[in-house]
This record gives sequence, structure tokens and C-alpha cells, in this order.
Amino acid sequence: MDRLLFGDNQFFGVNHMSEEKARTQSMRFQDIRAVIDVLDQAYDEGVRSFMCTTHDRIALVCDHMRSNPGRYGEFRFLPCMPYAHKYANAVTDDGILGALKRFMPDEGIMNAAMRGGMSLARKDIEGITTLLVDAEMKMFAGLHTPVVFLQNVVVDLLLGLGFKDAFRIFSDHIRNRYGAEPGFITMNMPMLLDALDDVGIENPIICSNINKIGFRMCGGFDAYERSLRERRFRAIAMSVFASGAIPPREAIEWVCRQPNIEAIVFGASTRSNIVNTKSLVDSYWPLNQ
Repeated sequence: MDRLLFGDNQFFGVNHMSEEKARTQSMRFQDIRAVIDVLDQAYDEGVRSFMCTTHDRIALVCDHMRSNPGRYGEFRFLPCMPYAHKYANAVTDDGILGALKRFMPDEGIMNAAMRGGMSLARKDIEGITTLLVDAEMKMFAGLHTPVVFLQNVVVDLLLGLGFKDAFRIFSDHIRNRYGAEPGFITMNMPMLLDALDDVGIENPIICSNINKIGFRMCGGFDAYERSLRERRFRAIAMSVFASGAIPPREAIEWVCRQPNIEAIVFGASTRSNIVNTKSLVDSYWPLNQ
């Protein structure tokens, strides 16, 4: 896993501090060429891992990368699933059967339907989960996906329900079927660590908000500090700038001093912001550290 990961929030109008900026970015990136241009800029600056949702428009990015293997030989996708709006929109547009057909894995509709149908009949969450994961992974066929993440909207719901076995189901399926490492995104990293320990997932990859002011760090700043200091896991820090509340140099200097952080994920929409962030990370987090 690279130490600096490129995120996709800016491409889909997500900004936690400014709705106006979110709308502006959403309009700019309606053209998939604009998205690819920014990814090219990041790639050329040495940021080779793209941590992305499974938004329908990411499929267009995947098609572009598959069509240009010489250009993107070192490009890595880190899919984050599920993208809930995609399923809701598909049912609205195509109906339930049409949506199922659209997202079925290529291995065959009968195979997938049997897995899903039998699972529903038995209330077998494992079969349903693996079917949905395979549907989400369909767009990344033939591309390099070394880590696959379960989105925080699902992770934190499962935490709230106490259904920890789902984490083991997801982890085993990602490893066995895709030869990838499972990752988990959460708004409550200390609580998730306890749950993963309970189901025997060792040294997990966990992406969560980690920043100097405790922005969106559920569970408490002190609990995060203790976890980073004392627990065995691989942390990915997101929201390090707290959506612009912390100056870039101050934010990067602080996060690079924290123990047990293996990667930082950031979003940017211009080459200058990409270059500045990478330069700061290289400065405060030297390769030989």
C-alpha cells in the first residue's frame, strides 16, 4: 500500500465545510475527461493509488485505464463499497429485476441468482454479502485492486447493530476471491478495532478521520491517540485537513508525527494542490522513516 492515496470526494461534490464549493466541483467534474485529467496529474506526480467509491462514473475511469495499459501500468484502484445511491437510482430507472441484471457478476445470472435467492430463503447474510461484493467489483475486472474497503455507512451500521460476523465474511471473501486485502472505513476507529479483534481479524487496515483538531473523530480524540499508540493495525488517515479548518503544513506536520499511520488519503482538484500535498508529506514523512 502506498503512503499517499488519492481520494475521489472532490469529483462527486462532497465537501464537509462548504456546500457552494461542493456544487462548483460537482459541475466541473460532470465531464469524465475532467476527472481523468486530474488523475493523470496525480499519477504523473507519483501518486499512483486511487481510493474511490463504486459510483457509476468510476466505471468510465476503469474503462479508460483498461484501454491504456501502457500509460497506467502502475495505477492501483482501492475500491470502497457499497455506493448506496447507485442501487437506489438503478431500481428507480430499471425496476428491481433490471437493477439485479445490471449488477449481476459476469459468472452467470443463474449462479448469482441461486446464491442470492437461496440466501434470502435461508436468511443467509453471507451469500447476500458476497453476491453484492461481486457485483460491486465487476467494474474493476482486469485492473489492480490490492485493497478493497467496506464503506463507513455499512461498517458503522454493523457496529451499531452488533453484527460483527459480517466483517469476517467480507474479509474472507475479499482475500479468497480477489487475492486482495480487506480494508474498513469508519467514523469510530476505537470501537471498530474492538469488533475486529472479537472476530479474529488481525492487523487490519482501517481508514478513519485523524486530524489535529478531532474533526469527525467519533469515540474521542484521546481514544484515537491511545489506539494509534497501543493497538496493532494499519491506519489510513483521512480528513487530515479537517475540510480546510487546518492549514496544510500544520495538518501534514502533525499527522506525520503520529505513530502507526501507514498512509494518508487526500483529495485535490488542481495540480498545484497535488504537488503541495505530496511535497509536504515527503518533507515531514521521509521514505527512510
